[in-house]
Amino acid sequence: MPFYHKLGNIPHKRHTQFRKPDGSLYYEQLFGTIGFDGMSTNSYHEQRPTQVKEIKNQYSVAPKIAKVNNIKSYRLKGFQVKPENDFLESRKTVLINSDCAIILAAPKESTTDYFYKNTDADELIFVHKGTGKLRTMLGNLDFKYGDYLLIPRGIIYKIDFDTEDNRLFIVESRRPIYTPKRYRNWFGQLLEHSPFCERDIRRPYELETNNKSGDFLIKVKKQDDIIEMVYASHPFDVVGYDGYNYPYAFSIHDFEPITGRIHQPPPVHQTFETDAFVVCSFVPRLYDYHPQSIPAPYNHSNIDSDEVLYYVDGDFMSRNDVEEGHISLHPAGIPHGPHPGATERSIGKTNTDELAVMVDTFKPLMLTEEAMKIADDDYYKSWL
Repeated sequence: MPFYHKLGNIPHKRHTQFRKPDGSLYYEQLFGTIGFDGMSTNSYHEQRPTQVKEIKNQYSVAPKIAKVNNIKSYRLKGFQVKPENDFLESRKTVLINSDCAIILAAPKESTTDYFYKNTDADELIFVHKGTGKLRTMLGNLDFKYGDYLLIPRGIIYKIDFDTEDNRLFIVESRRPIYTPKRYRNWFGQLLEHSPFCERDIRRPYELETNNKSGDFLIKVKKQDDIIEMVYASHPFDVVGYDGYNYPYAFSIHDFEPITGRIHQPPPVHQTFETDAFVVCSFVPRLYDYHPQSIPAPYNHSNIDSDEVLYYVDGDFMSRNDVEEGHISLHPAGIPHGPHPGATERSIGKTNTDELAVMVDTFKPLMLTEEAMKIADDDYYKSWL
């Protein structure tokens, strides 16, 4: 995040002696991105964070790409993904390119036996169903329905769920995920016309400081492999940190929609960005108020990007026969727009209660074999 956060105890100056009550040193770690040019955090540990005792199993989690037409529109019925006990095993990649992966997950159990670290990608987890706590090396965050959880690459974490009924929509990004630059001034502060502000962003509020030695299993994702590593000390041993690189939460319900006299283009819904894709939030809002307005979106061609919509709740006014958990893929190169009858139905309406997450990628997305298990193969005919 482009603003400063501090939690726990830290010394007055970076890279100086910071001693424990018994006189021994805390161990400093610079946790940064893009070499030494990106956002970073300085954390202080009870024990050296470099102690690896053993490297055990290594196995591939690379998705299998389906042999299908990549200019065809698809609908995926996301709630048909079966729940699984383990958090990592529950994650099913359905769409992927070299910049990002779009994943559905229905985990039933908390991560208790291991810690997890994704070294390949930032993770943006949207919580469709479930409540609980995200526990990380840099502090904890409570989550509930409608929350985005942004976990920068390299963060070691666990997830505690309150119940077995959990549904997650996950975007893995090989590029850093930021708030849109047009919403920020040149100091990094979110501007007055931004649909959210710093008050809406929830930062870690508590540290778990465990000064323990032993065998601590961390499952590390690197280059589409999971590598099981045994650390000699508890990874949650931070006594304090400060900087700009940390996990945070933002609720889709705190996104304030931008409306106008005529239909507004999708960028007004933008919530996150990278240089390879954007993420938008469609939330309940008033419709356009020009006396001759057509609230439904106009037909448009995605010449340069694939459009993915994940339907969360409510009545999505431009689509027919859409249910919660459905995903629509409208690939670059062909026009799409409201389903038959949607334009006419929208005239005279004053508001919508729709809730959805959109991902627009600048490189084509490939469907996986997991996607084809839940795909509606005839969706492309639904505009006839």
